[in-house]
This record gives sequence, structure tokens and C-alpha cells, in this order.
Amino acid sequence: MLIRMLVFAGVVAAIATQVPSLFETSGSADISPKPVLNVALSQQPVVVDARGNVRLKADTQGHYNGDFKINGKPVQGLIDTGATYVALNETTARHLGFSGNALDYRYSVNTANGATKAAYVKLDRMEIGSIKVNDVDALVLKDEALSSTLIGVSFLKKLNSYSVEDGSLHLMQ
Repeated sequence: MLIRMLVFAGVVAAIATQVPSLFETSGSADISPKPVLNVALSQQPVVVDARGNVRLKADTQGHYNGDFKINGKPVQGLIDTGATYVALNETTARHLGFSGNALDYRYSVNTANGATKAAYVKLDRMEIGSIKVNDVDALVLKDEALSSTLIGVSFLKKLNSYSVEDGSLHLMQ
């Protein structure tokens, strides 16, 4: 009896994911296109010096956001010391040159929003201010699972140090 209920629940869940596509109409004039990529510059103050030091001020929620260059392209990222890897959504990954064929979503990951699948990629170069690091491990998640770029420990561990003082995150290379 329990197995039947679990199978039924699984079938219902699978069908439920397809229901929205049944109501989509192609060519409808009143459907506005979704933005492909948001690369708005951060409004957070950033202090940079020539010695490989960057200081990010916390936003009103206490988060540290920065304007990064990943593989030479601008990407706004949220520093997340709880994330093991840099995490990109699929749209950002494509903007950075990772094609759909290269993205193999075979890794199971647990996020703050629950379990999902991810693809592993290697970022050639990441920069913020005067800090430049190479060969950064990253995960790509589907757009539904991740709305922004998270800068995790795979980037932070390539620095000499990082610390929080007086409401600012100090990154030192």
C-alpha cells in the first residue's frame, strides 16, 4: 500500500512539472520576454588598492556583493562562505562560454533551497578589483535552482586571507 502511494505521488509530481508547459502559447503578444542575464553593477562601495587587497562594504542585509570578472566577463556575485564552490546559474554559465553540451548535470548537491543537480566546470580566471586568481572550481545549477552567482570557498581559498572588520569584508591576495 505504501509503495503504491509513493509511486502515485512520484507520478503526480512528474506530471505537475509539465502542466505549466501545456498552458504556454507560442507567439502570444502579451507575454513579455524574460531577461537573459542581469549584469547590473553592484551598488556596494568597494575599496581597492594596487597590492591585491579589496574591501567590500556590507549591504543593508549584511551581505557582501561584488563586481567580478569571470573569464573576462562582468558578473555580479554574492560572497557566500557557506558555499563550498563558486555557483553559477545556467544562463550565466552560457554567457561565460560554457555550452549546454559541456554541462553535465550529474552531481547531486544540497543547497539552501533543497537538493538539486549540478554540473562541474573550471573557471579559467576570476577577478575583483586588483585580485586575480586562476583555475577556480565551480558548479553550474539550472536557473530555477539558482538566481544569482555565489562566490564560494573555491575562490576564497585561493586568497592569502579574508576577514570581516567594521562591517567590511577584506579580501587579501
